[in-house]
Amino acid sequence: MINTSFGAHATRRGMLYALAGAGGLMAGGGTLGRPAAAAGRGVPATADLRPDPEKAREIRAEFLHAWEGYKRYAWGHDEVLPVSGRHREFFAKGHPVGLSIVEALDTHHLMGLDDEADRCVRWIVDHLDFDIDADFQVFETTIRLVGGLLSGYLATGRRSLLDLCVDLTDRLLPAFTKSPTDMPFRYVNLRTGRVSGSILPVAEIGTSILEFGVLSELTGDPRYQRAAKRALRALVRRRSALDLLATRMDVETGRWADRRSSAVDPPVDSFYEYLWGAWMMFDDEECHDWFRMFADALRRHQAERVDGLLWFKHVDFGTGAVISRRQSSLAVAILPVGGDNDLAADYYRSWTAVLDKYAVIPEQIDYTRLEAVRPGNELRPEYANCAFQLYWQTGESYYRTTAWRYFQNLRKHHRVPGGYTVVTDVTRRSMPKGDHCPAYVFAENFKWLYLTFAGAPRFDYAHGYLSTEGKVLRGMRRA
Repeated sequence: MINTSFGAHATRRGMLYALAGAGGLMAGGGTLGRPAAAAGRGVPATADLRPDPEKAREIRAEFLHAWEGYKRYAWGHDEVLPVSGRHREFFAKGHPVGLSIVEALDTHHLMGLDDEADRCVRWIVDHLDFDIDADFQVFETTIRLVGGLLSGYLATGRRSLLDLCVDLTDRLLPAFTKSPTDMPFRYVNLRTGRVSGSILPVAEIGTSILEFGVLSELTGDPRYQRAAKRALRALVRRRSALDLLATRMDVETGRWADRRSSAVDPPVDSFYEYLWGAWMMFDDEECHDWFRMFADALRRHQAERVDGLLWFKHVDFGTGAVISRRQSSLAVAILPVGGDNDLAADYYRSWTAVLDKYAVIPEQIDYTRLEAVRPGNELRPEYANCAFQLYWQTGESYYRTTAWRYFQNLRKHHRVPGGYTVVTDVTRRSMPKGDHCPAYVFAENFKWLYLTFAGAPRFDYAHGYLSTEGKVLRGMRRA
């Protein structure tokens, strides 16, 4: 049964803060400080935020199990294939950049694994060179390598990491500066600066202002933040009369390549997150206003309930006509915010119903029946991301309880002798396994869980901010 009525609690302000959490947020980010202050609230005085050291130790041990598999089979390469004991590169065949090493660096620091953090820094300093004659995807390079080097620098203070970050970002800038619309091309050759790929999803156009903004802060060079902001402004200008965005844009012509508004799903998710983040981190009022506008539109045209559970339908961005009622597992992390927001909690409970049904959340569901339509799981971290955000905003034990169940199922179904791997069908018992550990596992899954239970002294829970890839861009404490 579909019901588009939300009741009195679903106010405009409520939707604003419900969407504020974004993947991290959609792929994994968020803040713990300013949203509470901005909403006139904080963690309830009755909240129990005491660490649970025993569970934190178990999570840390499993991270190390995954890490040992990477070191054994793939050290210096981008990603490990833990079942076959092989490796693969993520960005360009034959051009490893140690992606898992960069992704893991700030997780090691937060967990107090200083020897491993030092090992990562030594490899990066000795081996990482971005003078590569190959096309790198700008979005993934930004959230993974630029973000990872930034958080690594903030964790360790090693200037060489910041220098590498500047070098890499300078190589990415032609994707922005050579565009006739200010929206970046999808690929750039890191050696020659040649750009390619004119059809981009919204998230890839609008997910750079946090990393580029922090780099501008650290270097005093405004070029990076300015390029990211121009891309955002160009995209926002092309919204429909309903204040909705379609999914893919031709950045050469400035024309939409489709009509589907698929928020809060990928590939648009982190665009909304980074609007909010720009306000949170840089006091960007314009981004805050844009976020409010889009949040209102999403609530009006896409939010609905099915059998009491909250979901977001895909619609035509110009007319609002329904296109699809499918939802991606990545969408869960778009709503993790404060304790007075029923809508955020409702959406988390929708995905908890999926977790209850399958034990491991499938890649995509038909939410009218909670049916898995893409039954694999690529070791997605978004549910753990959302649990972390909601727990530290509310102090409600429900989020820790469900996060622990996620962890137990992760360990039961994804663990192999060589680390952690994807599963290909969550509907089967036992779940068949693939042979791939994405590098983001070292940046996200275990980090979100560890921060939920550990009370990590190297993270400022009151003011910290993590990117969509789980990189700590604010609130890092050095040893």
